[in-house]
Amino acid sequence: MSTFTTTDGTEIYFKDWGSGKPVLFSHGWPLDADMWDSQLHYLASRGYRAIAFDRRGFGRSDQPWNGYDYDTFADDIHQLIEHLGLSEVTLVGFSMGGGDVSHYIGKHGTAKVAALVLLGAVTPIFGQAEDFPQGVPNDVFEGIKAGLLKDRAQFISDFAAPFYGTNQGQTVSEGVLTQTLNIALLASLKGTVDCVTAFSGTDFREDLKKVDVPTLVIHGDGDQIVPFETTGKLVTDFVKHAELKVYEGAPHGFVVTHQDRLNEDLLSFLQR
Repeated sequence: MSTFTTTDGTEIYFKDWGSGKPVLFSHGWPLDADMWDSQLHYLASRGYRAIAFDRRGFGRSDQPWNGYDYDTFADDIHQLIEHLGLSEVTLVGFSMGGGDVSHYIGKHGTAKVAALVLLGAVTPIFGQAEDFPQGVPNDVFEGIKAGLLKDRAQFISDFAAPFYGTNQGQTVSEGVLTQTLNIALLASLKGTVDCVTAFSGTDFREDLKKVDVPTLVIHGDGDQIVPFETTGKLVTDFVKHAELKVYEGAPHGFVVTHQDRLNEDLLSFLQR
């Protein structure tokens, strides 16, 4: 199993498929690197080195008690890039993973980065702030944490409907729903809860101002989890050169529901 150990002693699992220009994927909450299997296989089959890791506390990575904050997540990515000797890497982040890769750039710069892709990301800012009243209210996130602590399995099972948009006409297989629940339940409960605090309370606006590489933003305007109007739509306010693609009616989990379209868009962006 491919792993590396961070400076604080946490073992991080990663997949490293294919060869060529590197593309590094950061997964969403409460998933792990397996959410990217279609993209990894698609790109590795077309001459790219496709890499995805399990965030600390999730999947096959260690489950430390502390460290579920974006400074640590950014450092974990930095150490993975150094461990693999990557350069000219395209960073791809989905949902809370969009915060990971954005904060990596904010903290470590773009010396090793060729491009950035944000998919249904929690950037520029997800939760309400004094100067961002249109963000998702804090009581929503408190309710999520309470639901996880009371009955995580049922909460995640119920969460899948708005995540994949099956309550609004989207269709996913029973297998996908089973896999989603299984992946989520592999994670540390502490990490799962702490990450809600992290992605609801972290402001990525200053990070995005430091992005000076080609950037692609894809978001579904049917997203019931990370609302397009207050997140993806606003990225170009901070990354002026970013290209925005809106998937009409797509839910948060468009990596699954719009898999083929996403794969083609990623390849097209990488080939420029």
